[in-house]
Amino acid sequence: MNKITPQEAAALLRQKDGILILTHRRPDGDTTGCAAGLCRALRQLGKTAFLLKNPDITSINAVYVEDLWAPENFSPAFVVSVDIASRSLFFPAAEPYFDRIGLAVDHHPSFEGFGEVQCVDASCAACGEIVYEICRSLGDITPEIALPLYAAIATDTGCFVYANTEANTHRVAAALLETGIDYFAVNKRHFRTKTRQRIAIEAELMGSAEFFHQDRGVFLTIPLSLLERTGAGENDLEDISSLAGIIEGVDCGAVLRELKPGQWKLSLRTGANGRVNATRVCGLLGGGGHAMAAGATLHGSLDEVKRQVLAAIEQTVQPE
Repeated sequence: MNKITPQEAAALLRQKDGILILTHRRPDGDTTGCAAGLCRALRQLGKTAFLLKNPDITSINAVYVEDLWAPENFSPAFVVSVDIASRSLFFPAAEPYFDRIGLAVDHHPSFEGFGEVQCVDASCAACGEIVYEICRSLGDITPEIALPLYAAIATDTGCFVYANTEANTHRVAAALLETGIDYFAVNKRHFRTKTRQRIAIEAELMGSAEFFHQDRGVFLTIPLSLLERTGAGENDLEDISSLAGIIEGVDCGAVLRELKPGQWKLSLRTGANGRVNATRVCGLLGGGGHAMAAGATLHGSLDEVKRQVLAAIEQTVQPE
């Protein structure tokens, strides 16, 4: 890989114009916030910069990017990806740009090494930390830049409670707060507000939880029928994978969401004790991510998918 520092990435971007920024499939707060913050920093320099319209974005995250989408006739001269670890995370409209990526910015240990140059640091809790350093090298961090970057970092750390949170995470967040952003509104939106549909889903998930490994592991399952019954949509499923981690004694939580008949999205969350490494498990299943948070897309019936997940866990679990 041709790896560069955030400062070198900023210098590269200063030489470019006509920039298109890509987010990943089913965009979360980190990829959305990174893209929005970087786009605004580039526009502050007078650059022409846009985000590729992502049809999967929820209304919760859309507030950060509503005025940044590229027009249909936009022909980019330089392409940047943010918080995308693998080709499988490119949504259909982004796939044609895979071989044109000039700069890939990411923080996943499972990053596949694509792009002409890469600004990657797996020690960062959120890609937002890396993008903050790039933006700081590009110029002043205004509140318009700081707000989506704060959202990126807050959401990827569970509002700074996940074990990936480091001292630098707090330093970056503090610098962003000093710009005067309304961080309370961000935290209320992402962490302190639940729809009735979300509450109904959580009740059913906890009521139907299926434990394994002497109750240290749990399956939480979201079939299409549950979404239809509760009337829940994408907004109601934001960070649903974190539920498994609040169950006492559980250090391996597998949330399985049915995307369409026979296709399931696995979100695996594991404990800081290292008994189960989420990246290794999901790597065996064709996915990737972090040691304690990773994902994959699986095919088959629910029982078949559960067997696949358990088999991958058994191959990687560490004896104590």
